[in-house]
Amino acid sequence: MKKKDCYFVALLGVTALTPQMALAQDITSETDESQAASTGLGDIIVTATRREAKLQTVPVAVTAVTGDALASADVSTVRSLTQVVPGFIGSRNMGVFQPVVRGVGSTGISVGDEPNIATYVDGVYQPESAANWIDLVEVERVEVLRGPQGTTFGRNATGGLINVITPDPSFDFRGKASLRLGRMRRDAGDYDARLYFTGPMGDKVAADFAALFRKNDGYIDDLVRGGTLGNQRVIDLRSKLLFKPTDNFKVVLTGEYFNQESTTNSPQPLDGNTAGNNWPGVIVPTHAWQASLTEVPLLNLTRWSAALHTRLDLGSVLLETTTGFLNLRWRQTTDGDASNIKLSNFPAVFESESGSQEIKLSSANPGRFQWLVGGYFYQFGGGAPVLEPWTTTNPALPLAGPSLTPKLDGRSFAVFAEGTYEVQPNLFITLGGRYTTETRWFSQTNNGVLLVDDVSKTFNKFNYKVGVRYEVTDKTNVYATYSTAFKSGVYNMAGISGTPVNPENIKAAEFGIKSDPLDWLRTNLAAYYYDYKGLQLQSKAPTGPGYILQNAANAEIYGGEFETIINPVRDLRLRAAVAYTHARYKDFSNAQGFTPIVNGNGNYVGNVAAPYDASGKVMTRAPEWSGNVGFDWSHDVGSGRVTLAGNLLWSSRVYYDFANIFSQRPYTLSNLSINWQPGSEAFKVGLWVTNLTNEKVLQTVRPGTLGTDGFYEQPRKIGMTIEAKL
Repeated sequence: MKKKDCYFVALLGVTALTPQMALAQDITSETDESQAASTGLGDIIVTATRREAKLQTVPVAVTAVTGDALASADVSTVRSLTQVVPGFIGSRNMGVFQPVVRGVGSTGISVGDEPNIATYVDGVYQPESAANWIDLVEVERVEVLRGPQGTTFGRNATGGLINVITPDPSFDFRGKASLRLGRMRRDAGDYDARLYFTGPMGDKVAADFAALFRKNDGYIDDLVRGGTLGNQRVIDLRSKLLFKPTDNFKVVLTGEYFNQESTTNSPQPLDGNTAGNNWPGVIVPTHAWQASLTEVPLLNLTRWSAALHTRLDLGSVLLETTTGFLNLRWRQTTDGDASNIKLSNFPAVFESESGSQEIKLSSANPGRFQWLVGGYFYQFGGGAPVLEPWTTTNPALPLAGPSLTPKLDGRSFAVFAEGTYEVQPNLFITLGGRYTTETRWFSQTNNGVLLVDDVSKTFNKFNYKVGVRYEVTDKTNVYATYSTAFKSGVYNMAGISGTPVNPENIKAAEFGIKSDPLDWLRTNLAAYYYDYKGLQLQSKAPTGPGYILQNAANAEIYGGEFETIINPVRDLRLRAAVAYTHARYKDFSNAQGFTPIVNGNGNYVGNVAAPYDASGKVMTRAPEWSGNVGFDWSHDVGSGRVTLAGNLLWSSRVYYDFANIFSQRPYTLSNLSINWQPGSEAFKVGLWVTNLTNEKVLQTVRPGTLGTDGFYEQPRKIGMTIEAKL
């Protein structure tokens, strides 16, 4: 794909609408309702069905969290949504974000292997796992949709999606700034500074600017060189420009720059299992947050993105266009055996560029029939100038292995439609469908020798949704849906095969109840069953630090979630959620299995790789039980106001391999904060602690022939926050 093609896509949204067209009424502000929901049980307006609707009437299992509620629970990135969303895990591997919803989640790390939990920011699809390290800087709300969203959202939303909504610029000037100072183990500093302001630039134009600077000094002991690893520096800059010539038409242009430099890519051997134990002088970590690596690891990421959104009311019809552009460069190097013995190293540089265009028409007037239709175009190109999974059998010998230079391009077209009809009072029937055709081109060289010569394959799929909703009372809705979704086939950029893995498909049935039985009580319940076929699964290669990609035969998943919010008295809000997930592989006889090897000294020295029949085993990253509870309590004290907040997350055992050998034991994570706000609401100061009990929780575990390693969540962190508003 030529670079100019992506620029052409970005122009489509500009030309799709013109100011000379009849203009529409602006979107109803969601900010007031979101703020009400953070202190009571007011309605939250969500876009989970690609149109604005009240959260409690949407026939989808969705958790919507306002910006204030996210701050109260200390959720500052999409990965930390685990703390407030039932059935959600924010996993990571080699600096790649790998979300899991109801046991469904991708394990791929390379360009083009998009996650099957889709991520959207202001309506723009975010394709690459490495690009989805999204900091929640001045967001209006985040919606997490559980279950397949294969019709109106479509692309790769096999298991659900994350929908991040940021505020549009305001014609009223306002702003705020905050500074967060913290300390972790080894007196490691943690600094977080944020700035946001918005205001008019004339009668018809407004703008805003959001900025984040975050830095920590590292919390992982470097047992080889001394000092610490795990340090991180993040810069995130975002600006929006709103053009609103009349009340009926608006254009929003967004630009964002994100950069991260860190050494968080510092693996630690689990139970001391590393092939380095075969050699004298090995240093093996014995506690969490320690690393013994041949070289200092590297994880650098730079992302540029732009988006253009237009909205026009034609009377009874709304016309919307969304254009997106993303440029990503990701550079990393990590130790393949997690020891100070030089047995393996994996340097890689990934680059990608993508553009998307969506045009959508939807009904604008209330009535018995509500509908939407649209078209979607997406194209991408990427490669790896450096991809070298090198290894050696003797540290006295130089590392050697393939020097791969893969290239991947793709193009996707889709059309979709969905309609909801009130067949009789309070009874609604929904039908939806989406047809997608996607083509991928792939080539691969090794040390300059062409291995795969520009092969291609096209994948076509029709997905559909059938649903029914009954409004029992104006406070209670019940619904049932049957839907399908798919993720297209994928070429393995870290391999030499010219044959892609097959698409994965899911069929899902869901039943739910949403009810506000009392003014101070909200209860939502959902139960589901998935027939999941052709899972695309990644594991470490039998030799070296590289990865293989394969299809599992199928899986069966069923379970449910319960969420409640209680406001028993003024200024006190309680929330709780629990999720049950039964996720098992079926007929998975060709799984890549790893069994630990013990030497004569009783030390683990790696794993034996062999095919394994994982049929009936628990799926990776799918805890049977998980839940969270939280509270917010405020009280007037003198001329000011004190707010106390807490959040607790609990999870049962999480498996990280197909044979259910390597796992994270059940764990609990808790956060607390207390804030003081004087009589003026323009200033706030607070104290906080995260991971209160200093739990040692593995983010992921990676078994391979050279050992089994993983990454730990951050240790306990204590600090203070100062915030000022304009």
